[in-house]
Amino acid sequence: MEMKTESELLTTDELSARIKYDARTIREHLKDSVLLEGVHYFRPFGGRKILYRWSEIQRDMVMAIPSQTMRSSGIPMANGRVLHG
Repeated sequence: MEMKTESELLTTDELSARIKYDARTIREHLKDSVLLEGVHYFRPFGGRKILYRWSEIQRDMVMAIPSQTMRSSGIPMANGRVLHG
């Protein structure tokens, strides 16, 4: 596993401040539905503490914004792909 720099790893409160979502919303609604363990966050040393990977979250937030072309040529799906009918 590639080591991330300190500013790259965020606590729930730090992530909350960056994406303007309440920390409780992140813990109860986004974690495990939008944010995936092993991709967007991990638990160091198998503990309870969670650290979020900012670059992965930032990348997926940008990908989630459908472009005008995607909207007109198909149905955007949750995984970032487009369903063409």
